[in-house]
Amino acid sequence: MKNTKTRIIILERDSSMHIVYKNHFDALEDYELVGSYTSANLALKDFKHTRPQIVLSEIDLDDINGIDAIKLFRKKNWGINIIMFSEINDFEVIKKAFKKGANGYLTKPLTLDKLEHALSSIEKEGAAMSNDIVKKFISNFHKRTFAFFSERENQIVDFLCQGATYKMIAEKLFVTPSAVNFHIQNIYLKLDVNSKSEALTKLERLQNQLEEY
Repeated sequence: MKNTKTRIIILERDSSMHIVYKNHFDALEDYELVGSYTSANLALKDFKHTRPQIVLSEIDLDDINGIDAIKLFRKKNWGINIIMFSEINDFEVIKKAFKKGANGYLTKPLTLDKLEHALSSIEKEGAAMSNDIVKKFISNFHKRTFAFFSERENQIVDFLCQGATYKMIAEKLFVTPSAVNFHIQNIYLKLDVNSKSEALTKLERLQNQLEEY
C-alpha cells in the first residue's frame, strides 16, 4: 500500500453515476476521489482545492467537450494524467483524444475492475486503454501486405494508403524521393495502373477481397 493516496477527480455528465464511482473508489485503497463533476468548468474552478493527479473525464459533458478540456487541465498542471471515457469507441474519436494529449481511453461502463486496471496502468506505464480499444488500434494500424510486392513496396503501399506524399515517405524510410518514385512506378506496373488514385482504388478492392476470403 502506498503512503499517500493518488488524488482523482471524475467528470461524468450523468450525476446519478457519481455515487457509483464513489463506491468504486471507496473500495480502492490506493486512490482517493476528491471531486465529481458534470462539467469541465466546475472541475477547473475547483482545481486548486482538489489538486488532482489523475482526471477521469467523459467526452460528452454539460459544457466543454471532454477532449477539448484536456488542454485546459494541462494549463493547470502539465504533468497531470488524463483518462477519457465514453460509450463511443470510434477510432477517429479515440485518435483525436490521444492527439489532444489524453493518457488513456476507456469505454463505458466503468466497472471497478476496469478502473483498477486502468489506474494501475497509468501509474506504472503512463497509458491505459480498454481491451476493445487496444483491438481497434491494432485493427486500424494493421498494415496491408501483398505477396506480389517486395517488403519495401509493401512499406510504401502502407504509407500511400495513409495519404503520405513522396517526400513524407522518403523521410520516413530514410531514402531519396527519386528512390520512392522508382518503387512507386514498380507498384503501378504490378497493379496495371497509371496514377495514385487508380492505385489506391485497386489496393482497396484487393484488400476487401483478402478480408472476404
